Amino acid sequence: METVLMYLLFVVGVVLIVKGGDWFVDGAVWVAEVTKIPKFIIGATVISLATTLPEIIVSTIAAIEGHGILTAGGADAIAASQDKVGMAIGNGIGSVICNTAMILAISMIFLPIAVGRRDFTPKAAFLTAAIVALFCFSLGGSLSIWGAVVLLLIFALYIAENIRSAKKNQSLEGGVAAEDERPEITKKSVTMNILRVVVGAAAIVGGSQLLVNNASKIAASWGVSEAIIGVTIVAVGTSLPELVTAISSVIKKQASMSVGNVIGANVIDTTLILAVCSFVYGGKLPVSAQNIYLDFPVALLVTLLATVPTIIGKKFYRWQGVLLFAIYIAYLLLVTIGLPWYLSLFGIAA
Repeated sequence: METVLMYLLFVVGVVLIVKGGDWFVDGAVWVAEVTKIPKFIIGATVISLATTLPEIIVSTIAAIEGHGILTAGGADAIAASQDKVGMAIGNGIGSVICNTAMILAISMIFLPIAVGRRDFTPKAAFLTAAIVALFCFSLGGSLSIWGAVVLLLIFALYIAENIRSAKKNQSLEGGVAAEDERPEITKKSVTMNILRVVVGAAAIVGGSQLLVNNASKIAASWGVSEAIIGVTIVAVGTSLPELVTAISSVIKKQASMSVGNVIGANVIDTTLILAVCSFVYGGKLPVSAQNIYLDFPVALLVTLLATVPTIIGKKFYRWQGVLLFAIYIAYLLLVTIGLPWYLSLFGIAA
């Protein structure tokens, strides 16, 4: 009975995250549309922050619990703390891989679009820089406070670039759009959208707590590390809002919003989330061999594959989506059944 309840609560957590994310995004997008922010910028900032909230909450909760285990002491406190932190890092970097190699790949396969090099290139550069910085600052086996500061700096520069781009786009379009293009602003609409944001955020927080607690139990019952659960089940679960956004964007033929959403979410996953986790953990956030030798390199590979050909050709290609999705399947297989063999290639015991 307890096993059934564990899986049931995990599913309830995912449902709360998805539904809460849906409400939160609706409210956030309403605010963005009222202020007439360009669609690509909405995707790269407002929606990205909103749809990344599950990853932020899940990883932060895992880092806080890991710090609590470490400070409480006791037998195997260090190992247990690092395992819990493994879920925080695994969720962050696993979401980047999932967002790029599954979610963005879906948009590429079903609705390849032309991309404005002027808007896309700076954001792709920030994402690549964030992953490279995360990789370099983690080579010693932990992410220090200084590494976290550099990641936050990249995040701040990314936001500044989005603001600059939004202002430039508005000036090129002749300023703010006409009033009749905005959503209707009434007392009811304001109240409803505030409720969407508040209730949505509460659902995400509650669902994230259920997700973290029961993911830990599932990892224990399967006899695998929480890091593996983090980059697979938890990463996919917390990326569901991005997946819903991508599918909705494809159906509505608004793939540019999905692209901006994924790029923005990935920047947040690699900078804001892991930097916050480092701070709440108290510095020197432990980074596993799996992260260093597999997760980070794969995240960099799929990012370069998704961005470099696009910048050169100024469009997405279906072959990119197919190749990215194939890499994601191979990565999942390697993590779940081939990790000991893979790490042994570097002389590391899993």
